[in-house]
Amino acid sequence: MTVAAQELSSSSMDLPIIDLDVFRNQPRDSPAVQDECLKAAKALITFGALVLHDSRVSEKDNDNFLDLLEDYFAQPEEDLKKDERPELSYQIGVTLENTEKPKCAVDEPCLRVIERLDPSERPLDITAHSPDPKCRFFWKMVEKPPYETKFPGLNAANIVPEAPHIRERWTPTMDQWGASMKNAVEGLTEMTAVGLGLPAETFREAGRYGPHLLAPTASDLTKYGEKDTILAGFHTDLNFLTIHGRSRYPGLHIWARNTGRRIAVKIPPGNYLLVQAGKQLEHITGGLIKAGFHEVVVNDKTVDVIEARKQKFPERPLVRISSTFFWHLSSDYDLTPIPEVAEKARQVRAEQFNLGKDEGEEAQYPPMKVGEQVQNELKHIALMA
Repeated sequence: MTVAAQELSSSSMDLPIIDLDVFRNQPRDSPAVQDECLKAAKALITFGALVLHDSRVSEKDNDNFLDLLEDYFAQPEEDLKKDERPELSYQIGVTLENTEKPKCAVDEPCLRVIERLDPSERPLDITAHSPDPKCRFFWKMVEKPPYETKFPGLNAANIVPEAPHIRERWTPTMDQWGASMKNAVEGLTEMTAVGLGLPAETFREAGRYGPHLLAPTASDLTKYGEKDTILAGFHTDLNFLTIHGRSRYPGLHIWARNTGRRIAVKIPPGNYLLVQAGKQLEHITGGLIKAGFHEVVVNDKTVDVIEARKQKFPERPLVRISSTFFWHLSSDYDLTPIPEVAEKARQVRAEQFNLGKDEGEEAQYPPMKVGEQVQNELKHIALMA
């Protein structure tokens, strides 16, 4: 059995904690760095997710960000609509509630994933689920490419909201918190590459000019605060890696590839972030690392926090903000599985099958531009015609 297959047979419910400081502060060829990189790669293979420690991350920056977004989404809908850009597939500015559909509600391979789960571990039923009641804002955190992109709609300029009490805080707050998460996740791309036996810069360079997005979602808990409300239906993310700061309200569940168990995510206080694998990472690794399924719902703990915040902060908007950043590969990058990694994926799949773990029909990862992959996914979730 390969190391990767051994990792997949793990049944731990705690996500591994990866220390980016080890990678940043010690020689790259040191045993400690090599071990931590291998641990990062194994965590993504096994769980599709991990907790990342980065001492540069500031809890205060996340709090400022959450305060700003609560204030922004507490505005009247007519003010929010000024920041909406459907003609750009909502890839900048605001997406209002009941717009984005969970792909898994109609996607056959995804529905089969749900069927293979034990009934007690399945997500809340999305087969009759309307579009998600969450809103979203996309704020680009990009380095302009030194070439003309074939996907200008995915690389449009940012929108700054108009309201004076929002506008003056907006750019510095968004850029400060966005940069913290971008720096952290780019460090992890290097660690993951090393752990997979690739040059450290493999993924980072492939995503150097990616349309990275600080992408907070917002759910109005005065309207959608009842237990078992689906805020974001069961899905995977279309990008390379998704990184999250702590939300003020629990409700995020993830499914580890190895266990079939629903895990309620807890991010420790302090300099910690949650990272999840997306479809671009799955594609480039030929399925060795699978995009992680997750949902956001109102559960018992969400209800408890809603009541506590009503008492403690009666003047604050009752809005659940997710502190989320989507890290992408560059739109014009040729997305194709790396041969030696894809070979490991085939070995692991065969060994999993021999252990009695059916992962369903083998996925295909045809060569395409990253921008094409993104456009295909956006059509599935009703953000692109």
